[in-house]
Amino acid sequence: MGVSLAGFESLAVVERDRWASDTIRENQRNGFPLVQDWPLWSGDVREFDWSGIPEDIDLVAGGPPCQPFSMGGRHKAFGDARDMFPATVDVVQRLKPKAFLIENVKGLTRSSFANYYQYILLQLEFPEVVRRDGETWPAHLKRLQEEKTSGALHLNGLTYNVVPTLVNAANYGIPQKRERVFIVGFRADLGVEWSFPSPTHSYDALLHSQWVTGDYWDHHRIAKKHRPEIPGRMVNRIHKLSSELLPQEHKPWRTVRDALADVPDPRKRGAESFRNHNFQDGARAYPGHTGSPLDLPSKTLKAGDHGVPGGENMMVRDDGSVRYFTVRESARLQTFPDGYTFHGAWSETMRQLGNAVPVALGRVVACSVAEQLALTQLRHLASQRYRKQA
Repeated sequence: MGVSLAGFESLAVVERDRWASDTIRENQRNGFPLVQDWPLWSGDVREFDWSGIPEDIDLVAGGPPCQPFSMGGRHKAFGDARDMFPATVDVVQRLKPKAFLIENVKGLTRSSFANYYQYILLQLEFPEVVRRDGETWPAHLKRLQEEKTSGALHLNGLTYNVVPTLVNAANYGIPQKRERVFIVGFRADLGVEWSFPSPTHSYDALLHSQWVTGDYWDHHRIAKKHRPEIPGRMVNRIHKLSSELLPQEHKPWRTVRDALADVPDPRKRGAESFRNHNFQDGARAYPGHTGSPLDLPSKTLKAGDHGVPGGENMMVRDDGSVRYFTVRESARLQTFPDGYTFHGAWSETMRQLGNAVPVALGRVVACSVAEQLALTQLRHLASQRYRKQA
């Protein structure tokens, strides 16, 4: 959806999860514009027929399953049958897109995966240096390293300039502290110079708005007597902020309260006007399972292996009590439009949301890629006109 908002038209949308596929189909039946014309294919990406997709398309975008690398997963990487990075590289090698955009969990960068992470990046840099039958991945990594140092393929083979970046979604206006890895690559022959978009929001700007100017509380119409006290551990930092000039381009982190300001409690009048906004009972707090405060971005929403991990999917209300986020509230935290509905039971829809990329963050990254591709096309057209004139 973020890629669509950036102006790309999808030639294929491949989704293995049947519940997520049903959600897309339901929104297509409802006429939701962003997904209305998606050519959805529900199944394993390794079984998709790519013959109908031309080479040299603008973009391949996707998120290989994160469970092989997730803190909540099994940590098996290459040994996990759900590792779809080999399939991702295969698609890039087949389609030779001008660019690719891949998202995965922060766990991919852990020291225990260091060699495999390097292996992934080198495969994406040299997708035509394919793994041989019976070759182990460490042996393939060695060949890729030799290819990189030799520089031979850079002259005439298919290569990509690959830029991996660890990102906190909160720094881009997402009301959620969600750290993820984005791997962006441009085909080397295009000569693109690209860097990851600069952050637009910051924690310091939020603290300044809350505790120096008070604008945050004024915006939410919270009287001074009802405002919380400055956390003791933050006093020195806030005192320092009161005497500093913050970067003008940084806005305050968006909080849970910001994101849900106009969404009524699911048990109160008016809640029925919001889709997927039903109360879910059973939330309780205990050590390590404490929920998200209203006046910070939420904790990372997670899918979990067995049901929904309640600690990440609870809010802590002003009176200290906790309750689960509804599906609609979770969708707000993931920056899905309110008109987009989710198919399935509560646990299933929350799993879809926990696996998702925040729509607004996807749009930010995809827009920066689209801008570079457009500039490349303009340079190409200008060069053609120059040659004709000459």
